[in-house]
Amino acid sequence: MKRFLLVVLDGFGIGAMDDVSAIRPDDIGANTALHIYNTLPNFKLPTLASLGLGNAMLASEPSTPLPAALSPAKSCCYGFHNLAHFGADTFWGHQEFMGTKPKKGETGPILPKLPEIRSALEAKGHKVRFYSGDAGGAEREMLQPGILIVDECVTVGDNLETDLGNNYNVTAALDLLPFEEVRKIGKIVRSLVKTSRVIVFGGHGLGLNELLSAYECKTDYAGVNAPRSGVYRQGYEVIHLGYGVNTEVQLPAVLARAGIPTILIGKAADIIENPCLSMGEALQGKSISGVDTGEVLSETIHALNSLEHGFICVNVQETDLAGHREDTRLYGEVLSLADSRIKDIIEKLGTDDVMVISGDHGNDPTIGHSRHTREKTPILVWSGKAAAKNSVFLGGRASLADTGATAAAFFDALPPESGLSYLGNI
Repeated sequence: MKRFLLVVLDGFGIGAMDDVSAIRPDDIGANTALHIYNTLPNFKLPTLASLGLGNAMLASEPSTPLPAALSPAKSCCYGFHNLAHFGADTFWGHQEFMGTKPKKGETGPILPKLPEIRSALEAKGHKVRFYSGDAGGAEREMLQPGILIVDECVTVGDNLETDLGNNYNVTAALDLLPFEEVRKIGKIVRSLVKTSRVIVFGGHGLGLNELLSAYECKTDYAGVNAPRSGVYRQGYEVIHLGYGVNTEVQLPAVLARAGIPTILIGKAADIIENPCLSMGEALQGKSISGVDTGEVLSETIHALNSLEHGFICVNVQETDLAGHREDTRLYGEVLSLADSRIKDIIEKLGTDDVMVISGDHGNDPTIGHSRHTREKTPILVWSGKAAAKNSVFLGGRASLADTGATAAAFFDALPPESGLSYLGNI
């Protein structure tokens, strides 16, 4: 019996991708890990360092001036990922980890799509009206930026929290409509647009007035400012519908068909489809949402205590949130906590287990903006059967999907859609 554990430190990069000067010039010089070390006096991550963080950073950028607290480990198994997905995105990073070959969607405001979306929703019996921020919410021709209001409890508009034009939001007051019904609305929207993501979410304790009070318009883009609306405060539920994502060829589905359960913890539970949930007792998989770092890593230890055979993926989100706040001190505190709890996790692993620690992109709090940074991410491997005498370099992998393919190979399952396994080198 054996377990494969993937720990994703959200927003933890180790140096800008080679293509940033051409496609994301604001990210030139980004190196999340290095800049945290350089900014915080006496900062240490003893567990990650022992697993080869310094080795991975030097392999990624050989000219990196490593701080004294991060000297290369003499015995470790390490490498680094390049990002195959466009930009630097948590959702796409995790789809890539699960073996999806990213497909770039269209970009632009939702406005030109609204007439078709409205017609499709009305054909399904929904009451739909257009809103453009007027005090009375008066109906207008859809010739200016605005949103759709569906059944007086759901809004359809642009996502205003990430790079404009990449994502659309379906936002709901769940006291007025169950999330499963909101999800159906989202799937109709998804079927009609080619944007990277349609994010379907809602919360309790609010109504249409709260959603519309958070309406904003940014040039050609209009939507509900989700944090300002209060949708996250109580009973939050979400599903991310990606463009061109076939969950049937992702790692959890591949493992499920082989009879191997998947447990998703933290934000991973919100953005990765887990087919085990529809299989009842046949596969004891779980999806456990959470944000607090201590809690999600404690849930990981609980999962290891109960799971004898299977795949676990946990996302540590608070690193990414600290990066968005451009708060280096907070980022360091979260990393230190994660480092300590990863040491506790190692104590729960057995001879037949493997753990990989990585990131999905960067989020350098010192770069001068609050967005994700397009960075390479470390591959740090703990294996109960790894040779202890020499360090093993796994190379600069072309995609995060290589780790998903490695997990599939670990369980002797068929490979996911994309990725090349490095299991033989561990």
